[in-house]
Amino acid sequence: MAAGSKRVIYAALVGNGLIAVTKFAAAFYTGSSAMLSEGIHSLVDTGNQGLLLHGMRRAARPADEKHPFGYGPELYFWAFVVAIMIFAVGAGVSLYEGIQKIIHPHPITSPMVNYVVLGLAMIFEGFAWWIAYKEFNLRRGKRGVIEAVIKSKDPTVFTVLFEDTAAMLGLIVAAVGIALAQVAGQAWLDGAASVAIGLILAATAVVLAIETKGLLIGESAETGLVTGVSEIIMSRSSVREINELRSVHYGPTDVLMAISLDFRNDLTVGSVEETIYSLEKAIKSRYPEVTRVFIEAQSRRHHDEILNIETGET
Repeated sequence: MAAGSKRVIYAALVGNGLIAVTKFAAAFYTGSSAMLSEGIHSLVDTGNQGLLLHGMRRAARPADEKHPFGYGPELYFWAFVVAIMIFAVGAGVSLYEGIQKIIHPHPITSPMVNYVVLGLAMIFEGFAWWIAYKEFNLRRGKRGVIEAVIKSKDPTVFTVLFEDTAAMLGLIVAAVGIALAQVAGQAWLDGAASVAIGLILAATAVVLAIETKGLLIGESAETGLVTGVSEIIMSRSSVREINELRSVHYGPTDVLMAISLDFRNDLTVGSVEETIYSLEKAIKSRYPEVTRVFIEAQSRRHHDEILNIETGET
């Protein structure tokens, strides 16, 4: 996770940082509202990549007494902050600037400067997008794009991909808006392009917030992993049945599993202990992302009784 994700983030960080400076210079020189919105967009993206790197560093800290299961969810927290930043700062400022330009239109000076900057930005942004897309494709395998995003447990890759996609769309909208304002002689069209960029950013932020919220509050492991673990368990003749198997992601490659098993009644305590040991070893060997396994020996009847108490049923 770390190597691929960091490569994607660093590529986006460098690209967006350089692009932001260039866009702001062009915006102040030409007076283009759409270009100013694009500059803000790139600046927000640069900050967001910094937040993701910060989240990855914080999440990598080892477990301690205060956080016995580690700090993995910090990555999900900072990814959620990124979504808020895109919505509040990127979309908010772009919408404000665009509306102001529509209400108080003023002509764009030296539009050719904007075209050159936008063209260069498309090249740099396209390169960063391609790196993010290749990494995303590597992770999703045979899944569709939407399914891969929904089931992904690593927000760093799809967050950068979404940001870069929104950036490419924003560049196209900015170029079209500036061109229409120049050809039609209607300066308010530049503001309309800024509003459109704000709406693109708002939509991107909402999608990212929804996806990262699910990870933040705790998502179970993928169906294939749970099925595989169940098969390992039921391959042991000493296990009668699985009462319950729960899992939760504490990070992209950090899964906790809590398992309740009904063992054969004729087993000795030593045999049960040996089976639990062999199961944990087999599960972790086959699925390295399962970092913690807690196995409970409990009859089915007792398990159901406890479950009824927890749910308030009689």
